[in-house]
Amino acid sequence: MKLITVLGASGFIGSAVTRALAQQPIRLRAVARRPGTPVPGRAETTVVSTDLTDSAALAEAVADSDVVIHLLMSDGGWRVADSEEAEHVNVGVMRNLVEILGSGRGEPPLVVYGAAASQVGVPPREPLDGTEPDDPATPYDRQKLTSEQILKKATANGQVRGISLRLPTVFGETKAPGANHDRGVVSAMARRALAGQDLTIWGDGTVRRDLVHIDDIAAAFAAALANPDPLVGGHWLLGAGRGDQLGDVFRIVAKETAEHTGRGPVDVVCVAPPSHAPETDLRSVTLDSTRFRTITGWRPEVSLSEGVRRTVAALTASVHEGAHA
Repeated sequence: MKLITVLGASGFIGSAVTRALAQQPIRLRAVARRPGTPVPGRAETTVVSTDLTDSAALAEAVADSDVVIHLLMSDGGWRVADSEEAEHVNVGVMRNLVEILGSGRGEPPLVVYGAAASQVGVPPREPLDGTEPDDPATPYDRQKLTSEQILKKATANGQVRGISLRLPTVFGETKAPGANHDRGVVSAMARRALAGQDLTIWGDGTVRRDLVHIDDIAAAFAAALANPDPLVGGHWLLGAGRGDQLGDVFRIVAKETAEHTGRGPVDVVCVAPPSHAPETDLRSVTLDSTRFRTITGWRPEVSLSEGVRRTVAALTASVHEGAHA
């Protein structure tokens, strides 16, 4: 059986991808900094706890892998990317990874990287389809693009076979025990609503985001592994193609939260953007994933309303568990 190694397996996306792959008849190595437990399923799963910024530890973690899924992200994600530590995690690990994998013999291993649709910078048009020139506007996006470029160069040199999946705004519930919870906008607003706080939105609420549920993202990684050859060497956008207005999203969050709390829905309040808000936060983003869908057959299946319902339910349960712990 092929050995698939997931780097960053305890993260929000990493835990979902690991959980999906665990249902396949494979050998699965789940690697993270924090100790974890094997996910039940058909896979023969090994859990490894290590510091992947150490090149020797990284080499040991990916030894003999047929596939490496790179979902490692610095603590704090895009919010604290402007630091040497973040650079080491977001770029240094990829640089070390392709060097380690490229020194092996036989067929180059497959590397699937969780990149970001935001690497394009300020969207030059709608929808984005992946052919636009990249002009990243934040340190995080510059780091993600640099890692993607390292992977593409290593692929061209025959060191690895790289695939970059550019992720949209991902949201949803965390199912794996001990895994990191989603820190994105939907979960943040759900937490505020559960606390009885108003949901504030910059501008008039018409800015759109391409929201995709975490289960659909995990399915996209599985789809890429099922038919990788046409994808190798490229970057591919994952998106629902809807472009949901954030005002509408927040109102759905407020309504779903009210169902769980028994209180009336909290208010959604429009406020002026702060002076430090980057332009990318004020522009709409819709993603056209036709190229990836045509090759893999992948389609998002969880609707926005269903995804929000599940997210709010999971956060409500988490709050109640915390209160009784």
